[in-house]
Amino acid sequence: MTMAKENTSNFNRFRFSVAPMMDWTDRHCRFFHRILSRRALLYTEMLTTGAVIHGDRQRLLGFSGHEHPVAVQLGGSNPKDLAIAARICADLGYGEINLNVGCPSDRVQEGRFGACLMAEPELVGESVAAMKAVVDVPVTVKCRIGIDEQDPELALDRLTASVRAAGVDALIVHARKAWLKGLSPRENRDIPPLDYDRVYRLKAANPDLVVVINGGVKTPTEWRGHCERLDGVMIGREAYQNPEILLAVDHVLFGEAAPVADGFEAIEAIAPYVEAQLAHGVRLSSITRHMIGLFPGRSGARLFRRHLATEAVKPGAGLNVLFDAGAFVRRAGEERAQAA
Repeated sequence: MTMAKENTSNFNRFRFSVAPMMDWTDRHCRFFHRILSRRALLYTEMLTTGAVIHGDRQRLLGFSGHEHPVAVQLGGSNPKDLAIAARICADLGYGEINLNVGCPSDRVQEGRFGACLMAEPELVGESVAAMKAVVDVPVTVKCRIGIDEQDPELALDRLTASVRAAGVDALIVHARKAWLKGLSPRENRDIPPLDYDRVYRLKAANPDLVVVINGGVKTPTEWRGHCERLDGVMIGREAYQNPEILLAVDHVLFGEAAPVADGFEAIEAIAPYVEAQLAHGVRLSSITRHMIGLFPGRSGARLFRRHLATEAVKPGAGLNVLFDAGAFVRRAGEERAQAA
C-alpha cells in the first residue's frame, strides 16, 4: 500500500491522466503508457461492482507495480456494493477509486449507473460517502456537465454539492452533455458541444475542490491552458491513437525528462515485458494492438501498422514481429534523410 499513500500525499498537485476506456486501457496498454510517462495517472477500464466482487479478480484487477500511479474506475449505484468493491481494489494496491458518472451506453443505463446517475446526485453522494468510509485512498468522480434536457448549470452544481458533502477528493468533468436518448455512445463523444467555460465556472465557485477537465483535450498547449484555470487534465483517445503525445507530459507539465526519447526506444523498453507475457501464453497482438498508433505521420508508419495488424495476430508470433515493424519506420526515415 506504499504507492497508494504516496499518491494520496501528492493528490493536490497538478494531475495529468489517461482516461479509462473500455476495451482499451487494459493492463498491457497501461504498461506501455507508463513507459512513455512516469507522471501520468493511469486508469483501468470501467469495472462493475458485480465483476469486482464476484469475478476473476486476478484477470480483471491484476496489474504490475510498474503501472503506478494507477487508479481503478468502478461502475455501480449501490453504495454498499461500491464500498465492498472499493475496499477490494484499495487492498490490491490501487491508488485511487473513481466512480463512473459519465458513461452513456445502454448497457450501463440498464444497470442504473454511469451518466444516468447525473439525475440522482444524492445517490452519488451516498456512494462516495460509503467508499470514503472504508478506504484510505482518494475517491473521485468522473461525470458529464449534464444529461438530456438538464440545465448544465443546475445539474453540475447539484452533483458537485452532493459529492463535496460526502468528501470527494476530486471531480473529473467531461465538458459535454450526454444525450441518453437519441445518441449512441460513440456520438456522445463528439456531437454534444464542448463547454469548457462551464468547468471553469465550477472551479471558480469551488476553489478548494480538485477539478480536472476531460473532453477534446489534445495538445500540450491545450494542457497548459487548462492548467492555468484548473487542477488537471485528462485525455482519452488522443493518448491511445497517438501515444507518443505522452512523451511530452513529464517535460511540459512537470519539468522532467521523458523516460524514453521516442517510439523506437519505447519498443526497446517494452521488449522484456513482451517476452515475459508471451512466455505466459499471452498473444503478441494483445499487447501490440495498443502500439498501433506509434509514429503518426512518419514515413513507414503505414507499413508499421500493417505489419502488426497482419503478423502479430498469427499463432506463435514473437517479439521479432514488433522489431520488424519498427524497422520499417527506421529504414524509411533513413532513406528520406539520404534523399534530402
